[in-house]
Order: sequence, then structure tokens, then C-alpha cells
Amino acid sequence: MTSALPPAAQNPDRVGPLQSKGFEQLYAFAGPAGSGPAGLTSIGTALYGTATGGGTNSDGTVFVRGVSGKVRVLHNFAGGTDGSQPEGNLVELNGVLYGTTEYGGANNDGTVFSVTSAGAEKVLYSFKGGMDGATPMLAGLLVADGALYGTTNAGGDPSCHYQDIVGCGTVFKVTTAGNERVLYRFRGRPDGACPSSWLIDVNGVLYGTTNFGGTYDNGSVFQLPASGKESALYSFKGYPDGAMPVAGLTAVSGTFYGTTALGGAYDDSGTVFALTPSGTESVLHSFQGAPDGALPYAGLTASGGVLYGTTEYGGNTEEACIGRGIVGCGTIYAITPSGGITILYRLRGDKNGANPFAGLVSAGDSLYGTTFAGGSADDGTIFQIAP
Repeated sequence: MTSALPPAAQNPDRVGPLQSKGFEQLYAFAGPAGSGPAGLTSIGTALYGTATGGGTNSDGTVFVRGVSGKVRVLHNFAGGTDGSQPEGNLVELNGVLYGTTEYGGANNDGTVFSVTSAGAEKVLYSFKGGMDGATPMLAGLLVADGALYGTTNAGGDPSCHYQDIVGCGTVFKVTTAGNERVLYRFRGRPDGACPSSWLIDVNGVLYGTTNFGGTYDNGSVFQLPASGKESALYSFKGYPDGAMPVAGLTAVSGTFYGTTALGGAYDDSGTVFALTPSGTESVLHSFQGAPDGALPYAGLTASGGVLYGTTEYGGNTEEACIGRGIVGCGTIYAITPSGGITILYRLRGDKNGANPFAGLVSAGDSLYGTTFAGGSADDGTIFQIAP
């Protein structure tokens, strides 16, 4: 992939013109295969992913797109003890895929599941709510030391409440045999509340984000060493630095990069930020809605010295995808570590899709991603773009 952006993108305050070599819709979802696809994982020559709804039981699916271009459903979630609404990315460990469902399981508080490439699915663990944690949302899992690590958005410390949520979430570890242990229970302030992000492991320390809580109740970046003594590395203020970091972090050359879905300098449209290991934060870009995008729920993918991401709304000025008072169907963008941003593609809400909620995966010379809506059945799409 390219290692530098065009000259138009080198000015951090300038939004460059469309620069991609090509955008192609690879697949349009319809109910039986799933609807509302989440993130993708590239393994070999195939793309594996989850759809939050649709499928045989309307509880979501695990799917694979092979080299033939056809999409095959590996598993239809059945709700109940099986799990429902898978949202996070899949990870691979020893040839088996692992993921989470937000709901379902023995207690309807979500699950950790495994699925083989042949479609054999198994619930490894059902969350119990309460002190144990509940509803692992967009996070997906981290593979480290042969085990799986993740976050739950709710449950944990019952004395901590956010809005109608009981418990402010947890960090957990689960083995492939299904043995689970809570590593940390969030308290709201000053550490953070309601994480929905994936975790990353840097030198044995886990890092992630929380949607809310922190010193200013606008979310935090936290660190959790093996000792279990968690601390907030940074608390977001809302303006102008951002609020509600939904996605996890990306570490590049000793610096953390991420997004906030809200906050920033322009109309609460979100930001891209950089953060040093010592806790010094800087805003690389504040989204404006049009022409650059708004609500970057997805995290960042690093490739060739450039960071790539998506925004759920904003971009074009058409009215096909008005949401939250924001016009536009979302964007795909590239940004340098110095803040130069280029818009690679603006979604239009037509057959090419709308509202890219999840991040991108890099494979070969292309990026692959999903849109939550749009396509021929308005159930979302898989797309490819070559920056």
C-alpha cells in the first residue's frame, strides 16, 4: 500500500480531494446471510465477519467470503443459550475463530463463542451479569499468551451506575476451555465507565478506552498492567479534544492513535487523536460533517505509515442518510500521524452502501470493510477500496 499521502493531504487543516484508485462493492447482504455487518478479519485469502442481525433466526450470523467472491454463512445464531447479536471482530487462535455476542447465552448477558471454518460453533462462556460483567459490545477479543481478553459494557461493580446501566463494565480473561476471570471492574470516575473497545497488549500492559466516565465523564483511555492496578491514562474533556471513544487504540511507533465518536471542535462530530504513553493527547483532526465525515465509531488501521478509518455519517451533502441531524452516508479516510487527512470515498446511500460503522482490514494492496446499511436490500455491504 502507499506509504505517503498526496501533497494536498499534508496540511492538517485541509481536506484533500478524493484520492482512491477505486471503490468496489463486493457483496450486498440480504436477510438470510445476515444484516448490519460488523467488522472483518482477513485470514489467508478469505474474509471472515459477523452480522449483527438477520440469518435464519434474525439473531445474526458468522460469515465468510472466499476467493470465489461468494459469501457463505458459517453459523446462524439462535438466541437463547446460543447467543444473539454478534458485533465485534473475530480473532483466530490455532485455526479456530473466536468472538462475542452482545446478548443471549444462559443469562442473556452475552457470550464468548468459538466457530471453526467448517461452521461448528460452541459457546465457551455465558456472562452472568452482576459482578461478572454483561453485554460485550463492539469489542471483539484480544489473543495474548494463548488466552482471550476483552471488555464488557455493563456489569462488574454494582455500586457503579451509568444512566440505566447497572455496573460500569469489566475487563475479562477467558481461556479456550471456557474458564473466565474478571481482571478489573470499572468505577466510573476517575477510571472510566462502559468500555466497548477492543484491547491491545503493549509489553504486557493492556490498553483500551471507555465510552463514559473518566474525570469529565466524556470517556477515558486506560491501562491495565498484569498487577491489575488500573489507571486512566487520559480523560477526555469533550471540547475540543473529543468525547466517547467507542473503538480501541492502534499503536504505531510508540504512540497510541484512536477516534472519539463525539466531541471535537465542530458540532460534536468526533475526532482522530494521538496519545503518548505518558498521557499527552493531541487532536489530529476534528471532523466537520461535510465534506470530511462525522461520528467515527470505528478505530484506525495502520498500513505503510498511514492510518485509515471510516465515519458513519457525513461526507456528501445528499439527504439520503440524514441521522442525528447530520447529512451524509459516511466516509472512508486516510490520515497521517501529523494530521494530514484525505477523503478516499464518500458513501452515497445507494447500492454501494451507507453508514460504515466498523473499521477496515488491510490485505494485499487493498482495504476491506463493511457498511451497516445500504446495498440492494439495505442490509449492508462488503466493499474493497485501493488507496
